[in-house]
Amino acid sequence: MIGSRFVTAVMVAFTSLGPVWAQAEDTTMRNDVQMVAPALAKYTRDRLLGEVWKRPGLSARDRSIVTLAALIARDQTIEMAFYLDLALDSGVKPREISEIITHLAFYSGWANAISAVAVAKDVFAARGIGPDQLPAASPPLLPLDGAAEAERAARVSKQFGATAPGLVQYTTDILFHDLWLRPDLAPRDRSLVTVSALIASGQVAQIPYHLNRAMDNGLTQPEAAEVITHLAFYAGWPNAMSALPVAKDVFEKRRH
Repeated sequence: MIGSRFVTAVMVAFTSLGPVWAQAEDTTMRNDVQMVAPALAKYTRDRLLGEVWKRPGLSARDRSIVTLAALIARDQTIEMAFYLDLALDSGVKPREISEIITHLAFYSGWANAISAVAVAKDVFAARGIGPDQLPAASPPLLPLDGAAEAERAARVSKQFGATAPGLVQYTTDILFHDLWLRPDLAPRDRSLVTVSALIASGQVAQIPYHLNRAMDNGLTQPEAAEVITHLAFYAGWPNAMSALPVAKDVFEKRRH
């Protein structure tokens, strides 16, 4: 449940338009939106910030993670500083933001991650966030679930080992034996980032595996449904609606 402090912070941020909007030289983004699309300004105030962010299905922290994942996946940096500030205010730690960006280099591309670094650098500097609050480059890794990973590796190798052996090997060595075991982003949150990025970028073929993994890591079905609802506003209705049949199939199969 979003606390009153967060809701107040969101509404104040929209009113004052926060750090990202303060960079505008002649006008605020609020005035820009009002001048061009007054209905959009109203929907933003009343529906997005005033309603969607208050829905009880996800915490403010989770919604911040989902939103950041969507913005990075879609390389949308204009609003990113605003949402980085909201994420930090709602309990996402600097080391977790660092890990989200690193993780999405692999799932949304290096260029998108580097674009996010450029924005996060200024937010971190403004808040006095230093290296001591960031994750180590090579920390001790979380334990590997050997049986589950052996099954995944065997299945992927059988399907694609002869087609792209290098990709299959990197998938095992870098993603599942390293990236997914980094300790500064909890497995549930890492899955939340991945599923959000896949939905936001319309990568429906990868959703079944990662949604199942997310639920194995602790994401509940109601939370997963709320992720899709939230992403309709940040990634568009078509991407959210395209994810629904896939999610429905995952939910139904897990009941049996």
